[in-house]
Amino acid sequence: MTVSASAGLARATAAMVVHEVLDRGRSLDAVLDRAFARLPPDRRERNALIQELAFGTVRWASQLAAVMGKLLDRPLKRKDKDVEALLLVGLYQLMHLRTPPHAAVAETVAAAAQLQKPWANGLVNAVLRQYLRSETTLRQVIQSDPALAYAHPPQLLRWLQTAWPEQWREICAHNNMRPPMTLRVNCLRTTRDAYLAELERHQIAARTTSGECGIVLGRSLPVAMLPGFAAGLVSVQDGAAQLAAVLLGARDGERVLDACAAPGGKATHIVERAPAVDLLAIDIEDSRLGRLHDNLRRLGLEARVVAGDAAEPAGWWDGRAFDRILLDAPCSGTGVIRRHPDIKRHRTEADIVHLCELQRRLLDGLWPLLRPGGKLLYVTCSVLPDENDNQITAFLARTGGASVVPLSLTCGRPAAAGWQILPGEQDMDGFFFACLRKLPG
Repeated sequence: MTVSASAGLARATAAMVVHEVLDRGRSLDAVLDRAFARLPPDRRERNALIQELAFGTVRWASQLAAVMGKLLDRPLKRKDKDVEALLLVGLYQLMHLRTPPHAAVAETVAAAAQLQKPWANGLVNAVLRQYLRSETTLRQVIQSDPALAYAHPPQLLRWLQTAWPEQWREICAHNNMRPPMTLRVNCLRTTRDAYLAELERHQIAARTTSGECGIVLGRSLPVAMLPGFAAGLVSVQDGAAQLAAVLLGARDGERVLDACAAPGGKATHIVERAPAVDLLAIDIEDSRLGRLHDNLRRLGLEARVVAGDAAEPAGWWDGRAFDRILLDAPCSGTGVIRRHPDIKRHRTEADIVHLCELQRRLLDGLWPLLRPGGKLLYVTCSVLPDENDNQITAFLARTGGASVVPLSLTCGRPAAAGWQILPGEQDMDGFFFACLRKLPG
C-alpha cells in the first residue's frame, strides 16, 4: 500500500510528544502546543490526528507498555526511548482505534523512517505484526490485572479504590474516555437559546447542560470554528467548573476575591453573572496572567488582576475585607484525568502531601480576609478525600467562627463538609465544593 508522507509525519510527531511526556516528565498540553507550532503550515491539517494519537497513547500508556514488554525480546536501550514511544503509538492504533490494521502498521513503520535509525523500521514492523498474531492472548493477560485493564498505575488505582470502593471502576472508565467540549454562553452578550440557534445555523450539533448557560457540543472543535468566540459570545469551560461562580453567588457591588485565578475561566464567569462586582483576581504565576487578561478583554469584562501569593496576603492585600472569596485550590487534578491523562503518569504520593499542605496554607491565609458573614467557596478538581472533605474538616476543627453552608446539587453526592462530583456524572469533570461562612463576632 502507498503511505503518505503526512501520515508518517503525524505518527512521528505524536511519538515525539509521547516520548517527552512519558520519559522526560513534560506536560502533555505544553509539549503538544510546541509540536504544533513547529509543523510546517501545509501539515497543520494533521493536528487533530496528532492530538488523538498523543492523548490516546498517554491515556493508555501503562497498558500499552505492558503489551510492548511482552512483544520485545529485550528492553530497548535508554537512547532508543523514541522508538519505544513510536511502538506505543502503533499499539494504541491497533488496540483502541478503528484504524485498519494494515494501515496502522504501514504508517507507523513509515514514521519510524523519520527517527533516523534504520534498524527501527524492521523492529516496528515485527512488533506490531506480532501483536496482531497474539492479540487474543495478550488481551486476556490485560483483563486479568485491573491496573492494566483500566490503564491506571497501581498507586493511583489504590487511591481510587480506597476513596471510592463502590465507584472506582466507573471513575477509571470515565478517566479513559474522551472528554466532551463544553461551552459557557456569555449571557451579557447573548442567550443560550440564541447561541444554540447560531450553532445549528453552522451545522454544529449541540445540546444544553443542566447549568445556567452551558452547552455540550456533539464533537470537539478548534475554538476558531465556534461562532462568535472571538467576539466573546462563549468560553470553553467544563460544566462542573461552571458551578463555581453559581455557588459563590457574588452580587453586584460586592467585593470579591478570586484566588489562584489564572487562566480566568471562573473569574470571567463571576463577572458575567454580576457585572458590577468589585473583583480582584490574583495568581502566583505572573506568566499565567496574560491569558487572564486576554479572556477578560475578549469577553468585554473588567477586573483588577494582580500577581501575588494567595497564602501570603501581606504582599498584595489592601486591608479591606472581602464579601466573598473563591479559592480554586491547586490540587492533584484526579478529577480531570480524562482531559489531562499525563496526570496518571506524573502524580506521586509526595505531590499529594505537598498539595495538601499548600491547600492548608491557602485556607489559613485567606480566611482572615473574609468579612464576618461572608462566604469562602473552596474548590478542587480532585476526587481524593485528603484534598477535599478531610481538608475542610481539619480547617473547621482548627478555625473558630467558621461554619459549613449546606450544598445541594443535581448530581454528585454530599460529603461531611461539602459536595463531590465524580468524573463523568452529567458529562462533567470530577470536582469538590465546600462553602464556608464566617460567623459574626
